[in-house]
Amino acid sequence: MKKLKSKCLVLMSGGLDSMLSAKILKEEGLEVIPLCFESFFFSCIPAEKACKQIGLKLRVEDFSKEHLKIIKSPKHGRGSGINPCIDCHLLMIKTAGKIMKKEGYDFIATGEVLGQRPMSQNINSLNLIEKESGLKGLIVRPLSVKVLPATIPEKLGIIKRDNFYDISGRGRGKQIELAKKFKIKEYPSPAGGCILTDPNYSQRLSELFKRVPKFTGNDAEIIKFGRIFWNKDLLIIVARDAEECAKLTGLRKRGDVVLEPYNFSGPTVLVRKYKKSSQKEMIDCGTAYGFQYAKKIPDDFILKLLPSPKPL
Repeated sequence: MKKLKSKCLVLMSGGLDSMLSAKILKEEGLEVIPLCFESFFFSCIPAEKACKQIGLKLRVEDFSKEHLKIIKSPKHGRGSGINPCIDCHLLMIKTAGKIMKKEGYDFIATGEVLGQRPMSQNINSLNLIEKESGLKGLIVRPLSVKVLPATIPEKLGIIKRDNFYDISGRGRGKQIELAKKFKIKEYPSPAGGCILTDPNYSQRLSELFKRVPKFTGNDAEIIKFGRIFWNKDLLIIVARDAEECAKLTGLRKRGDVVLEPYNFSGPTVLVRKYKKSSQKEMIDCGTAYGFQYAKKIPDDFILKLLPSPKPL
């Protein structure tokens, strides 16, 4: 009877480390399924580009609601911005673990490198994630296998330690050499694609936390765009270009006031209320803040009020 090929899930961010990890495991003869998680704060577009380059089909899982909960109340603290890296990675590992057990994968792999990120990739954090996820010995880190304890796949002979690597620390030289070996020509910088590490967005989200503790995913998404102003309990967002005008219009929800210039060049403005405010107050605020950035306002100007979308 022919032995079935061992298979693994590889957490795929789209960065070089996860691309390399997937390629290393593929070279070992395993069936490799890249897995990317999508939320209100990051997308799988970089991972899709990466998988296309290395010849693998990406699996996407949306865990936006679960992720939003840990953003609001992280168990293990935050990084330099408002990013709860340990909690976020733990949620990914736990979710991947459920898929692994349900669908019969042999193990999970990640692109983590021991010591590369001081908060989330030190030995204590890696051990913590294994313990709290209930997947001790089932998480393989191909780039750092030789400097970490033996995993269950090694002990079972599914993978061989000698075929993996001993990379540690924050240097990128060895990864770049491996990229050349595997003919990976395009990859993003190691800064990452999580907006929670961005200082400007972190400041905006922190303010939203203070003013609206029970904010929604839509609230978190809409403050990514435009110039942000608060007037008491009104959030005013003024678009900066045509793309942001379209984004604000697309993200509006019932109760919002969205103003668009009709006969002069100017920005779209969205006003959202979080407590009782009259529509006149919302329109007045939107008009006032929008006019600050209008190029030219004719005497007979017209502002078009977009209708609220229908309730879901």
